[in-house]
Amino acid sequence: MQKRKLGQGLEVSAIGFCCMGLNFGYGNAVTKEDGIAIIRKAFDDGVTFFDTVEVYGPFTNEELVGAALKPIRGKVIIATKFGFNIVDGKMADFDSRPEHIKKVADESLKRLSIDVIDLFYQHRVDPNVPIEDVAGAVKELIAAGKVRHFGLSEPGAQTVRRAHAVQPVTALQNEYSLWTRGPETNGILKACEELGIGLVAYSPLGKGFLTGAMSKNTKLAENDFRRGLPRFTPEAMQANQALVDLLKDIAGQKKAMPAQIALAWLLAQKPWIVPIPGTTKAARLQENNAAASVTLAAQDLSNIEAAAAKIHIEGERYPAHLMATTGR
Repeated sequence: MQKRKLGQGLEVSAIGFCCMGLNFGYGNAVTKEDGIAIIRKAFDDGVTFFDTVEVYGPFTNEELVGAALKPIRGKVIIATKFGFNIVDGKMADFDSRPEHIKKVADESLKRLSIDVIDLFYQHRVDPNVPIEDVAGAVKELIAAGKVRHFGLSEPGAQTVRRAHAVQPVTALQNEYSLWTRGPETNGILKACEELGIGLVAYSPLGKGFLTGAMSKNTKLAENDFRRGLPRFTPEAMQANQALVDLLKDIAGQKKAMPAQIALAWLLAQKPWIVPIPGTTKAARLQENNAAASVTLAAQDLSNIEAAAAKIHIEGERYPAHLMATTGR
């Protein structure tokens, strides 16, 4: 697979792999054996960039990723995150105090069975801790050889600039896709361009919706977190079907799949954007990774833009209390 560079020289595969869904968020977890198998299959397909976080599980996702990647550690990039206080297996509140960041780093290193975290993101901006203190703590971890690169997830553009002035930011991880285009208007893409920061696009397939495999009749598991998202009500899914239909039309012309068009569109936006789709299925994994070879010409992109501009996306990406944690 082709490679891309994020920010401060971090080279990764053009498409990464989000490990969250293997045992967190989307209903029933896969077995440890199946989780290890799909992660190693991703590597065999050319993926070198794997994303996890302590709160997935909590903790068990990092352990799974560590077990899967241990034999090939020197050939992969592992990203994880800090920023929450976990009590009784749940995210209780924010905690990006420097002492907590350092504690999480040590614990993540153990769970991942690694000596250094390649990319360490603040999961969400903590309103109670100055971002300068956060960046300073990660700077100390980098100096200590425990972390290589600093990242932020869902920050506001001014927060990025303040953090970057203390410790250069290598990557931002924000939701970005054809149905979530906030980075284009909230200053995030502009900040990345100006400061030389990469953008890691999570949920690049709209949490599964843009694959075309879902409809208003889709029944989500009781423990699937999408049940609480405004865009996954039957009414919103029916209204947003127009975007999926657009992807299917383009896919038909390109002899591709809708998910591949969605990923190829992201890759075409900037050379420093890296989408990280996730899946538990080998066939979907292969399909996603093949998107790196799908070329969208300037006219294709123009046609997609014109058609997408006429489609109103129904529903916020998160409920109000979660939206409030983004863009700070």
